[in-house]
Amino acid sequence: MGENITMSDIDKGPSIFIGARGKDLISFGSGQPDIPPPISVFDVLRGFPYFQYGNIKGELPLRTSVANIMEKKFKVPSSPENVVITNGASEAINLIMSSNLDVGDKVLLTRPYYYSYLPLVHINRAAPVFTDLVNNKIDLEDVKEKVKGVKLMIVNSPSNPTGAVEDKKTLNALQEITEDAGTFLLSDEVYNALVYEGKHYSPAGDNVITVNSFSKTFSLCGFRVGYLSCMDDNVVNNVVSQKTHTSMNTSLLSQAVAFETLKLPSRLIEKNRKIFKARRDLIYNRLLGLGLEVQKPEGAFYVMSKIDNPKKACFELYKNQNVIVYLGEWFGAPGTIRLSYPLELDKINEGIDRITSYLNDAR
Repeated sequence: MGENITMSDIDKGPSIFIGARGKDLISFGSGQPDIPPPISVFDVLRGFPYFQYGNIKGELPLRTSVANIMEKKFKVPSSPENVVITNGASEAINLIMSSNLDVGDKVLLTRPYYYSYLPLVHINRAAPVFTDLVNNKIDLEDVKEKVKGVKLMIVNSPSNPTGAVEDKKTLNALQEITEDAGTFLLSDEVYNALVYEGKHYSPAGDNVITVNSFSKTFSLCGFRVGYLSCMDDNVVNNVVSQKTHTSMNTSLLSQAVAFETLKLPSRLIEKNRKIFKARRDLIYNRLLGLGLEVQKPEGAFYVMSKIDNPKKACFELYKNQNVIVYLGEWFGAPGTIRLSYPLELDKINEGIDRITSYLNDAR
């Protein structure tokens, strides 16, 4: 069963579970796709000749491809000079904060939020402000009140942890509200290829900073390649200046693989989307069958569920059932757990069977 963790270890956050492996372990924890890209994208690594420092912004061919995708696919103005290739989306978000916020600047987060957002706000000595989601969707009227005096707002659609997808009307309104307030809008779109209900939409405007990643769409989590795109030269220049003295260039090997993935046919991405949709349907219906309160995810690969004593559930599922779930409190959602489902259908069924056993024992 699970390693020797204690109940108090749960308070440490998801770090206690990230990277956990085991033959009989079923993890509904970390969100990382299990469907690898075609092996052909790694051919570029054979005899790879570049081992000196690279461009801080990222290699020009990759930045050019990203800018083209931004403009043609997402309908957002972009150019290679306004794209920065980063060590995953996480570094992009941190760089945006650390290079463009002053101490005490306010950052508006939707709640529930991705678990790294709040720590990054604190690390960068900014002040968090929250707008609570209503049925997992943004409440624009509340945003209008909360955005006053805010320097940066983060929106994540499709969402981790809720799986919610915001519609075009809402995102356009959000862009206008934040622009009128003099607020940057950071649009975290790492799950854009995984939408099951409706369509993904990218907000556009002079105040928008788009963040994306190769991790979820192309299963390159461990390669650590993401990017940001913003038409505000000051934002980009601030990020590049900061990155020069922190991580310097993003791995050239990783960038080369990322560049190859952009050559893959769209049918492969659509095939994977259908696989994840089937998994979404299975886990959602099985959780409903347990009598748990859940909302159907519209995208990404996460579902949140209300549960009695979630901290105890998180601990005992790991210790006694060898199942990892994440505590909703880590996402600003007490009283819940979050399950990710990038698992084969039989693994999902086995994991839910174990959760069923836990719930039966707890009753």
